[in-house]
Amino acid sequence: MALQYREWREDDDLALLQLWGDPETPQAAQFRAMLRPSSNEPWSRCIVAEDDGVPVAAGVVYETSLHPDRLWAYVEVARDNRRAGLGSTLLAMLRREAEAAPSGARKLRAKVEPGSAAEAFARAAGLAEIQRSRVVVLDAGRIKLPVFQDDAGPQLEEAATGSVELTRAVADFYNAVHGWDRAEMSVGRAQQMLLGDAAGASGAVVLRDRPGRQGGRIAAFAISYTHERTDDPADVLVGYDTTLPPSEAEAALESLLAMLAHQYPVQLEVDGSMTALAGLVERLEQFGAARQAGEATLILSD
Repeated sequence: MALQYREWREDDDLALLQLWGDPETPQAAQFRAMLRPSSNEPWSRCIVAEDDGVPVAAGVVYETSLHPDRLWAYVEVARDNRRAGLGSTLLAMLRREAEAAPSGARKLRAKVEPGSAAEAFARAAGLAEIQRSRVVVLDAGRIKLPVFQDDAGPQLEEAATGSVELTRAVADFYNAVHGWDRAEMSVGRAQQMLLGDAAGASGAVVLRDRPGRQGGRIAAFAISYTHERTDDPADVLVGYDTTLPPSEAEAALESLLAMLAHQYPVQLEVDGSMTALAGLVERLEQFGAARQAGEATLILSD
């Protein structure tokens, strides 16, 4: 092979797509979108490997301001060119580029599907699991509905996705459950990335704690990203007040999810850091009220 390595060019995506074909995993589909010309704002470096002048592999490393302590890295090699050291060479080159990342972050992270070639490659490169997430479906009518007795108990209500109170609750939850990969989710970012029109948010509901307790704070919330009702489960982001005792947080979440999935199925993503939600989901799975949809997602890091 006459191998050469160079920076990404504007037409490389078309050439590589013809050779690579469809993405092998959802994670590959997501990260292919990050293969693009190198940039300083935001900082990213993308390298292409050519075999006799034909692009066959590419890799990218880049910063994100939301999670500043690690750099995302992605490498893909055409099937016929694997096991020849291309991927390892690209990763080594990306590590050298990472030494100049403005944030000062040097650790790499990768998102892969369990059992995939990408997982095997990342683990062989020294990356280890730091988090595992999965999508769970709650089938309609399988969770017992709560009884909201009077104004002294928890209250369920709709919330505007532009609500400052809800946005703060979302930002606080996101930061709290990302101790494994520190996040800097501000109110502004939460509104833009999770609650605004650009994020696809279509509505929200909140479960308030007892009104006599700190004014009825938000104990749990759900944001929907499904605009039209279909037979498919509605996509929702579910979170909770992580300062609540675990039993109270789990009870609030169960009441909220029972209402959400009373008539129609819903799906949500959960990982091990969401302790109250993860514990509830495991219990619901044991009773047949919840089930995993598709493969889990692993995040591996140095």
